[in-house]
Amino acid sequence: MSTAQRRDTPEDSPAPPGAHQADRDLLRRVKQALPIVADLSRSDLLLYVPAGSGRARIDFQARPRSIFPLYASDLEGGVVDSGSSPWVFRSLSCHQRRRTAQSALVGDVPIMREMLPVCNELGKPIAAVSVETNLLAHERHRRRSSAFQRALRLLQDMALRGELNGADRLSPFGEHDGIVVIDEQRRIRYMSGIATNLYRHIGYMSNLLGQSVYAVGTADAELVDAALKSGTCLERENEEHGRVWVRKVIPLYAPRSRWAWPLTRPPGPPCPPGAVLTGALWTIHDATEAREKESELEAKNAMVQEIHHRVKNNLQAIASLLRMQARRATRPEVQQALDESVNRIMSVAVVHEFLSCINASVIDVHEVAQRIVDQMTQSLVDPGKAIRFELRGTSIYLSAQQATTCALVVNELLQNAVEHGYGDRDVGLVTIELADDGEWVTIIVGDDGAGLPDNFDVNEDGGLGLRIVRSLVQGDLKGRFEIKEEQGVKAIVTFPKTPLGGLKS
Repeated sequence: MSTAQRRDTPEDSPAPPGAHQADRDLLRRVKQALPIVADLSRSDLLLYVPAGSGRARIDFQARPRSIFPLYASDLEGGVVDSGSSPWVFRSLSCHQRRRTAQSALVGDVPIMREMLPVCNELGKPIAAVSVETNLLAHERHRRRSSAFQRALRLLQDMALRGELNGADRLSPFGEHDGIVVIDEQRRIRYMSGIATNLYRHIGYMSNLLGQSVYAVGTADAELVDAALKSGTCLERENEEHGRVWVRKVIPLYAPRSRWAWPLTRPPGPPCPPGAVLTGALWTIHDATEAREKESELEAKNAMVQEIHHRVKNNLQAIASLLRMQARRATRPEVQQALDESVNRIMSVAVVHEFLSCINASVIDVHEVAQRIVDQMTQSLVDPGKAIRFELRGTSIYLSAQQATTCALVVNELLQNAVEHGYGDRDVGLVTIELADDGEWVTIIVGDDGAGLPDNFDVNEDGGLGLRIVRSLVQGDLKGRFEIKEEQGVKAIVTFPKTPLGGLKS
């Protein structure tokens, strides 16, 4: 997992030893909430669970999108013991929801580490979350409004109790997003500098602190009301003043003995058992530029697909003309040459057909090979012969450039197998095997036909088809090509994969 990636929906992972279903459900809800908490906390979050024998396992990792993460590598699955990470085991053995903090180093970076136990309904710790923040971000947080600090603590505590309903459906919070905190009476208690600037773009030039959310705008008020009424995290996108805005609202609850703002609780909004609504945290993001880029990309993709569609149609038209010419040809060698040219053109048309139908720059060579096999069955094999084709292997995704070359190679090898392996034979099997080890692709076309001529040299002998294959494999694919006799003939092509989205130099 790269530093720019993060699981949006946590995968199921083995539960800690002795975990009951209720504990597993709680851990699942905690994992779903940690990504957005990492963003808003501007911290890396690591969820530890007991692994038995005095060890603990990192069961989930959430990297922030709002700040550069501390860890470049994927730590999930890593195991620690009490000797190397005593702070983890202190939190796992704590029989109360108590935060502990300490300074530490991650590499050469000074950080502040805060351990938060995850306790089940009986108050027993079943996991612990390490909130790790670089020291500079921690100092900035300390200077922020107490209203925001309270809201963030409530958010983290709700995540640990599994009460952030709908958090897994929220898009990431980025470094250029604004934050607003409101109290239970819908009055603004905190606005970040970014939020203040973004609302000025909407037209609110005055100080909004202390004002009601209803004074800010209809879109904000409606979303806040809907989130607080349902007790669920909500997100909406709308266009306002010529720009696209994405707003998220997260209801905030606290245990009755600890709620942050001592205000009268209004009837209606659902609360977790033993909790009271204290307000909400909402964010705002200007998505105008991103949506414009998406729109431009969609237009370009549509244009490219249309080009591929026209190329495919033109190739099919050329193939039709060559078929007409082949039917009128009186010399068998001319007719054969034209038929082979038709198959070559149609193999390239197959790739353009895929590119015209899907919005992608990568092609599944297995599907391309299957399409070529279908074409060969209809056009190349004499209806009076029982020659079968069998495609083996799984999907292999290649760039459009490599897929086009592979289509030509497969076409030539199939033509060669049918024409030279079964000249006077009526029954046979031609196999196409596709293999991918991650870095290299292997294509094997085999037949159970007549075999190779005596003293055959793959680098010197063969007709136009094999010369085309040698040229494509060595020149375009930068690979290797060999032919060997093995219960017939096997043609083997091996080449390195081009990184998807790029070209091999």
